[in-house]
Amino acid sequence: MANSADVLNHLLGHPPASPHTIAYNYLVPNLKGLQNFLKTAHQVKPGAPDAVRSRPAEDPKAPFTPPPSPKEQDEAEPAPITSTQDPNEMPSDTSGVNDPVKPDPSAAAPNNQMEISLFTAATEAFSKANTNCSITESLERCKEIVALAKSHSVRVRGYVSVALGCPYEGPDVAPSKVAEITTSLLEMGVDEVSVADTTGMGTAPRTRDLLKALSANGIANQDLALHLHDTYGQALVNVVVGLEHGIRTFDSSVGGLGGCPYSKGATGNVATEDLVYCLHSLGAITGINVEKMAEIGDWISGELGRPNDSRTGKAVLARLRG
Repeated sequence: MANSADVLNHLLGHPPASPHTIAYNYLVPNLKGLQNFLKTAHQVKPGAPDAVRSRPAEDPKAPFTPPPSPKEQDEAEPAPITSTQDPNEMPSDTSGVNDPVKPDPSAAAPNNQMEISLFTAATEAFSKANTNCSITESLERCKEIVALAKSHSVRVRGYVSVALGCPYEGPDVAPSKVAEITTSLLEMGVDEVSVADTTGMGTAPRTRDLLKALSANGIANQDLALHLHDTYGQALVNVVVGLEHGIRTFDSSVGGLGGCPYSKGATGNVATEDLVYCLHSLGAITGINVEKMAEIGDWISGELGRPNDSRTGKAVLARLRG
């Protein structure tokens, strides 16, 4: 398996064809990780396009921008679009095929984006297990990472792990503590904070209480995302709670891939296929074709030799295959 630097170099030099902007997210565990990322991202390999450079030589303050994807002339799928503030005002389409926004074949290929992610935790025990430091020490490390990233105009996404339950300290994680940590990340310059139910212990009432605590702390919905593992089958329930509260960004993983080595039994993030089907059923237009997504989930699960954990994906494929 290729290491992360090899993967990054390949994506920068050979971006996948797409009519839409692709955001590449690179996890940096510490300052050295970010330095390695910047070193790799700034290289121009022989034969690679000049756009691989992080910024033009004449403008050292320009943001890092990966090369644009090759323009597809015969793209038949609709353009992904985001929902409005009230998804119930939008017509439902469970496949995404009939979405009204279509790619413009005459438009230039979009500029792709690069961002990094960093992690901290809502409990001391998990912070020690996951990052080998206290929460306070973790936030200090985050400050260094954010400062360096911002000096290179790289977007930063922060994660607060175990926000709705900890494998060591139990399900009753204080919402006020999550709000405090989230505020700290935003104040140091993080662009968006994904509040993570790493263990999948979250329930609808506790998710609602957490979101209320975040709002009470002055945190805007547009600065938040929800990251919901589906260990106990509650992820979609909590997604709906988030939607009702005004959250519009949700993490997901195709085929329900993932887990957590520090949380025994934790399954992956909510499956993308399940999330999209749920959103479409509520009237949201995502621009995503569930059938195509199901095929992707089936493919990657086969490549990894693991079961496909998307209920929607399996149901859609069973219908398509008769």
